[in-house]
Amino acid sequence: MLLYIRLLKESLSFALNALRNNKLRTLLSLLGVTIGIFSIIAVLAAVDSMKKNIESSISGMDKNTIYLFKYSFGPTDVEQWKRDQFPQVKYEEYQYLKRNLSGVDQMSYNMFTRNESIKYGDNIVTSIRVKPSTNEFFDIEPFTIEKGRLFNESESNSGVPVIVIGSDVAEGLFETNDPIGKQIRLYGQRFKVIGVLKKQGQDTFGDSNDIAVFFPVNFLRKMYGDNNKSFTPAILIKPEKGIDIEELKAELTQKLRSYRGLKPDDINNFFINVLSGFTDFIENITGQMNVAGWVLSGFSLLVGGFGIANIMFVSVKERTNLIGIQKALGAKNKFILFQFLFEAVILSLFGGIIGMFLVWLIAIVLTYAVDFDFVLSFTNVLIGSGLAIFIGLIAGIIPAISASRLDPVEAIRTGM
Repeated sequence: MLLYIRLLKESLSFALNALRNNKLRTLLSLLGVTIGIFSIIAVLAAVDSMKKNIESSISGMDKNTIYLFKYSFGPTDVEQWKRDQFPQVKYEEYQYLKRNLSGVDQMSYNMFTRNESIKYGDNIVTSIRVKPSTNEFFDIEPFTIEKGRLFNESESNSGVPVIVIGSDVAEGLFETNDPIGKQIRLYGQRFKVIGVLKKQGQDTFGDSNDIAVFFPVNFLRKMYGDNNKSFTPAILIKPEKGIDIEELKAELTQKLRSYRGLKPDDINNFFINVLSGFTDFIENITGQMNVAGWVLSGFSLLVGGFGIANIMFVSVKERTNLIGIQKALGAKNKFILFQFLFEAVILSLFGGIIGMFLVWLIAIVLTYAVDFDFVLSFTNVLIGSGLAIFIGLIAGIIPAISASRLDPVEAIRTGM
């Protein structure tokens, strides 16, 4: 054990001398390893951070939540021209499914629409996310109320002009004043503020309830009807716990096809999107990103490996005389082999540490600059360190073997 500690100490000393005495040559040789490790760890960290933020964004929602509407979350075999002809889901279909579909915990009818401006007195807040829905939506997506209340079933069914606003909207319109009971203007109509949501922050997709408002979807239906192209209606379904999601999808498909009068040979003119399917789609994309990152970064690592090998061959040549003396004094081939192999690993590890340090710096900057939780995990640090050690071993093995096989007499004569 003491022998290997001594070997490691001497190898570290030789590696540091190589860095000091041949700064430019060593820097250029380590650049490939640094760039390769940086690229791979940056991709892995970015993908891990994105997955973590996505999981955090939907953590409060049941992953079996179904989005029923005319669009698909992921790739589909249905041609674009056919999808363009699909009808929008109707409020009457929501009522029919709510009465007849089994295994459902909650079901809501929502409309997705463009952002709007909202006004109170002389104060205007622009680019507000408008989220009209039925009252069941508050039991599907997690909400935390800070002041007031959410609208109830009676208000939802009758479409009264009541509104729940996000914390940033409340601050922009009312500053430090209490918003509850105040009248604000949206779509040229007056809405009574009945609730303010607790501050949430922005999720991975840039969405946030802090800059959103919620009001009964029937109010919008009374104003614009059901065929306005500015609105995309959707039915959200939260299944009961323990329900077989495939059986629920099959029953949902059968009932909606029957309601719409589709023939047996007609394709479904709607899409049943399960939230877990969306996360699977995201994982597939991130997996492809990981593969692409490994392939592209592999070239840098290959160049870095050749750079380390070049340093080691030069080092063997410069220290041929010293190797001969060590062997003459009784140093075994194994001692010489490990000495150069450790040196190659240490040099490669230097390059890897520099690459991971750069990733760490960028992670800190991005976290504060773009409000995105960019994390360099301990697992990724281990992967980076392991890769650097592996590259050092591969690049240093041939120079180390050649050094260990030198004839001591010829080695000493070479240095004279």
